[in-house]
Amino acid sequence: MSASAVAPVKIAILGPGTVGTEVVRLLTAQGEDLAARVGAPLTIVGIYVRDTSVERDPVIPRDMLTSDVDALISQADLVIELMGGIEPARTHILQAIASGASVVTANKALLASHGPELYEAADAAGVDLYFEAAVAGAIPIVRPVRESLAGDYIDRILGIVNGTTNYVLDEMTTRGLPYDQVLATAQELGFAEADPTADVEGHDAAAKAAILASLAFHQRVSLDEVFCEGITAITDADVAAATESGHVIKLLAIAERTDAGVAVRVHPALVPHAHPLAGVHGAFNAVFVETRAAGELMFYGQGAGGAPTASAVLGDVVSVARHIASGGKGPRESNYADLPVLPISAASTRFQIRMIVEDRAGVLAAVAEILAAKGISIETVRQHAGSAGPGAAELVISTHRAPERDLESTVEQLRGASAVKDVLSVLRIEGE
Repeated sequence: MSASAVAPVKIAILGPGTVGTEVVRLLTAQGEDLAARVGAPLTIVGIYVRDTSVERDPVIPRDMLTSDVDALISQADLVIELMGGIEPARTHILQAIASGASVVTANKALLASHGPELYEAADAAGVDLYFEAAVAGAIPIVRPVRESLAGDYIDRILGIVNGTTNYVLDEMTTRGLPYDQVLATAQELGFAEADPTADVEGHDAAAKAAILASLAFHQRVSLDEVFCEGITAITDADVAAATESGHVIKLLAIAERTDAGVAVRVHPALVPHAHPLAGVHGAFNAVFVETRAAGELMFYGQGAGGAPTASAVLGDVVSVARHIASGGKGPRESNYADLPVLPISAASTRFQIRMIVEDRAGVLAAVAEILAAKGISIETVRQHAGSAGPGAAELVISTHRAPERDLESTVEQLRGASAVKDVLSVLRIEGE
């Protein structure tokens, strides 16, 4: 039987912004191909907007616009939510699920904060909830972690999952430009919002980290359990010191499973030049997955933008529409594990500490003694005499792996030491 002879899958779109507009464009331009892949035609029954009088891209048919979201959802087999934010997106998704419609969403913030509620509702209603576009844009990472690697054991995920911060740090590294200038350029180019807080403070990456950790470790990890530190404190001197030590600075989303539990964190980190993540430039994203059987895998591509994100949305639409047309259901939430989610103080990693010290004999020994008292051993030391003014030197120490809680108290001791004038920065070293 041809696709045209099968009842169409009726689609409602909530929010025709940048991504929603591209989704409409692709559904319209590729309608025949998509119908052949699904086994049924895909029909847009309406597009929800708050104000139908606003001028929109010509690809959006004006006669499909509606401000009556209740009536629109009641007609749909599949609801695509692209509004963003928590409310009213949460209410509309729950309403769609209750009406028997499957849902495709790109809403990372909502999934990170209310994912369990939505998963449970979808499972109870027997409908699909797909969200590939919620993490890393066009990069297929949700499906590989949730399905392709379901038979494997994931130990660790390292991800560059925010294009704005990667662009800023990359420009600071490759062109030597100051943070404020690069951020302003990113806003002009559309890589950063007028209010870039969610990106530069790490909140966007933290939401994605919570989603990936929940999928990878088969348990629920909420947004408030993710340690989050942004890039606003990174200076030109930090970038120069990273380059000198053979590293680049990246904002990483890290999710790892240890014998003690699960740790999920977002923070700037020094990544060695030899690591694949060090070569991710511009506004691109990449996710590096370490598994027991498959080994090391990396997923790389455009992490944002209308067309790339729409590509991920359409991939979900095809999968869900197939289930609607021919029966079946996608994977349910896997949350059988009951491991504790550890605080950042329980994490263990290597560190690079930059400080200004008195330029005299015995200072290094005094610093090493403070570190040794906490069981933190030194791997490398670099000293730049005279670079910090008369009678002072910049000391850069890289440590062996140590618990975060030990480092925190050690840094406080260093700040109070008579030979230490200032602790300039402390950066974690990942990927070695």
